[in-house]
Amino acid sequence: MLQLSISYQQLPVPIEEWKQKAIVWANQHHEAVAYYSSNNIDYRHGAFKNLLGVRKCCQGSNSVIASTWQELKNLQESTVTPLLGFLTYDLKNSLENLTSQHPDNIGFPELAFFAPEAYIHFEEETLTVYSEVDSPDSIIQAISSTTFSSSFPKNSLKTVARISREEYIQSVQKLQQHIVEGDVYEINFCQEFYAEQASLDPVQVYFKLNEISPTPFSGFLKWHDKYLLCASPERFLKKENDLLISQPIKGTIRRGSTPEEDLANKATLASSEKERAENMMIVDLVRNDLNRVAAIGTVKVEEFFGLYGFQHVWQMISTITGKLSPEADAVQALQAAFPMGSMTGAPKIKALELIEKYEKTKRGLYSGSFGYFLPNGDFDFNVVIRSIQYNAATRYLNYEVGSAITYDSVPEQEYEECLLKAFAIKSVLEKH
Repeated sequence: MLQLSISYQQLPVPIEEWKQKAIVWANQHHEAVAYYSSNNIDYRHGAFKNLLGVRKCCQGSNSVIASTWQELKNLQESTVTPLLGFLTYDLKNSLENLTSQHPDNIGFPELAFFAPEAYIHFEEETLTVYSEVDSPDSIIQAISSTTFSSSFPKNSLKTVARISREEYIQSVQKLQQHIVEGDVYEINFCQEFYAEQASLDPVQVYFKLNEISPTPFSGFLKWHDKYLLCASPERFLKKENDLLISQPIKGTIRRGSTPEEDLANKATLASSEKERAENMMIVDLVRNDLNRVAAIGTVKVEEFFGLYGFQHVWQMISTITGKLSPEADAVQALQAAFPMGSMTGAPKIKALELIEKYEKTKRGLYSGSFGYFLPNGDFDFNVVIRSIQYNAATRYLNYEVGSAITYDSVPEQEYEECLLKAFAIKSVLEKH
């Protein structure tokens, strides 16, 4: 694979504008596109590497495409490039004895990874283009000559809720009865907002979302005619050498409109017994998941109840680490922890069954994971939340939001938390 490194000063436009051109170029000429960005946000154990990978054809040979766990394992062990792709929520059905009968209006495959035929690694002051199809210099020239308008088109897109506020509250009350009966301790209940016949430019919507809500695990995905526009603040799982790192989010409060109000809201979140209890239950679940593949005695809670500020919300985040056992591999580590506890509940299997009973649609890539493997076997995967899914062929668009339901939950407040989490997406799609 050929490669070429150049400094940002050598580009004809500022680097952020050039990145926009690069994603437009990728979207115009390739069936498979994956872009990852940390937005230069400082994060414990680092955030996403800034990568863009493309492939013109994302069907056919197993030597470059993986659509099952076994194919992913084979490809991951043999490739000399990064592997880019995603895991949808319904992979749970192949990992456990579970099924789902709900409609899926987006249509992502359950698992898909590709070895890029060209990719770009953006670093602090330079970028490096790797390519096995065209010369790196010709790719740089093609991107530089790509036209991109940064002005966001006005449209009248409106999304509607799959269930009413009343239905949501009734479902939460029923879930709380399951908690009283001892079926679960905590369950993540989600709802869908959607639009049909939605026409939009996915690239422009992604950059608008990223501008309004910059996050450390941001991403743009194209898979044939399906798109993910992702502004996730949450890491699912990272592998760095033999160290596994999981950082579940449980606990949310809005940012204040003044510095004083912001600090007061942060203190309220820090002292909330309900939010701390939610967080602790998921930490215990993650510890159990990691213990399935970690060396004995290595799993530990590195940070309990950390408070992290994002554009619109404060989040309570804990960090759990463990050392991967020599008997386990990278793909087994993902399988052991998937789907992530922060989007399911505890105990996990019963929570998954109740989610299927009370939710109305398949989650698809929402509460799945988008990420990458590096050639050395390390990986990093986010939790797909605060994200838009879009099928350009059917023009169906959706986003989902959820919250953790516990015995102490107030259904009306849980509904308001969902709306808070949806604020950035709703602003992008509906306000001009």
